[in-house]
Amino acid sequence: MQKILFSLFLFCTFHALSAQDLSINPTLISQCKNATDEFSGYDSFGYSYQITNNVFSKIKGKEIFEYKNVSLGKITKVDLQNPLKIVLFYEDFNSVVLLDNQLNKMTEINFSQNAAPIVVSAIGMSTQNQLWIYNTLNQQIGLFDYLKNEYKTVSIPLTEPIQYYQTDFNTFYWIDKKNNGYSCDIFGKITLLGPIADFDRIVIISPSQYLFTKNRLLYFKGINKSNPEVISEIKILEKTFDNFYYKDQILSIFTATDISNYKIVTP
Repeated sequence: MQKILFSLFLFCTFHALSAQDLSINPTLISQCKNATDEFSGYDSFGYSYQITNNVFSKIKGKEIFEYKNVSLGKITKVDLQNPLKIVLFYEDFNSVVLLDNQLNKMTEINFSQNAAPIVVSAIGMSTQNQLWIYNTLNQQIGLFDYLKNEYKTVSIPLTEPIQYYQTDFNTFYWIDKKNNGYSCDIFGKITLLGPIADFDRIVIISPSQYLFTKNRLLYFKGINKSNPEVISEIKILEKTFDNFYYKDQILSIFTATDISNYKIVTP
């Protein structure tokens, strides 16, 4: 009987430890004033990108580049994966603009004028002069060659609406309305990442890790089927904030007045 009770105690203790929140304490490395409507990110050359009054800008010190296109309405999405080919998505006009490193327009594409009908609700830079596309007409993920003006579908139709998406050169990530995470590669292979925690905002770090906010708190979670209950709260100084951004172990926190940059090491 004692052996049974001891085994039960070990079992309960292990599961209590595996389910507890393990805090992450990032290191504050810099702070500056926030005068933007929306921060878009940093690049490896030290430039920051932002949107203010629907004007897209690139800034480093006193060096400032700007781009605006009043005719296409509000900027919906910015993709900075390739600083030499920046993607601006204007969803209301079903259009995308590609900019060079000085924010000069290289290409403007109106998908409504494409030979095969395309209505874009998600977009991102991919490989070999291609853009990731989610076409709401057929509910499929595809690739658009912006030099050849050619579009090809790569995935089967998705059965659930997309509530969040994110791309890199080789992968299209998304979370559906049921909070299931998926990825699709350039060959159309779809992989289930698993259930995603309920979130207000989220950034996918890798197929097995993501950061998310819920109820004004910031968390880290690994997409780990063997131990899915471990969620780590990230202990930042800000008691409330509007948004966050993550790249290369730098976590940026945005309030109405300030931007705080932290160095963060995830488990």
